[in-house]
Amino acid sequence: MKSQWDALLENLGAWEGSFTRLSPQGEAIADMPTQVSLEAINDRQTIRQTIRRYAPDAQDQVTPQDQVLEYSSLGRGVLLFENGAFSQGSTQLGPFSEFGAEFGFIAGDRRLRLVPLYDRQSQLSQITLIREKRSGTDAPDRPPLTLEALLGTWEGEATTLYPDWRSPDSAPTQLTLIQLAGDRLQQTLTFGAPPTTLTSTAEIRGQSLLFSQGSQSVQVLLLPDGASVTAPTQLQMGKPCFLEAGWLLAPDLRQRMIRAYDEKGGWASLTLVTERKVAEP
Repeated sequence: MKSQWDALLENLGAWEGSFTRLSPQGEAIADMPTQVSLEAINDRQTIRQTIRRYAPDAQDQVTPQDQVLEYSSLGRGVLLFENGAFSQGSTQLGPFSEFGAEFGFIAGDRRLRLVPLYDRQSQLSQITLIREKRSGTDAPDRPPLTLEALLGTWEGEATTLYPDWRSPDSAPTQLTLIQLAGDRLQQTLTFGAPPTTLTSTAEIRGQSLLFSQGSQSVQVLLLPDGASVTAPTQLQMGKPCFLEAGWLLAPDLRQRMIRAYDEKGGWASLTLVTERKVAEP
């Protein structure tokens, strides 16, 4: 099995794209062109990361701003899968503290990163959508995600990593999404061994879905480049929760990454689901 450091090396290269700041409802607030370079040095034992942002100054002139980081180890809040997909973020949810996580996907010459953030009142405050391609390539954005693209039955495999470095788990998954009458959506999720099945319904609100049956209302935002973010609108202390990001790579291929927290607010696991559509609605 590939080491965590070797998995990080899958992200090496020069990436160009944009950081788009979104409201909690998914509306674009600001967009900033960026370049990110990840270079291995010291016999690949250190990574030098250079982030160049093109931000307007007080006179509305756009000037590059560089930030250079070097690191030779990974923080406690980071886990990576063998293909280079990763998540980093908060390891503990607590009262009156900011909370959030970054999810990173990689496929060929494209990367997609999503960062949902919560304020000190535990409310979803903003989301950052980062779309990148390798410098010098013409890899296009994927189409904006639509509900119609998700409807049907998806089957795949879930790989779960743990912050305490125990052995990963793998299990089959099945997800079925059906549109009901009256702008409602039914979701049936089967996972694990032995299998567990959960069924829930959501209200369709344009480019968002709202699941409100449980103890926490959970919102799914359908975003540009085939992206999605699933997150509670308001975090509640003493209850387990999860953050999820998704990427529709092809009409019949999707990846989802789930960062789960237990009832004490501790980071419990990171799961990558790779699934294919096996039936239309």
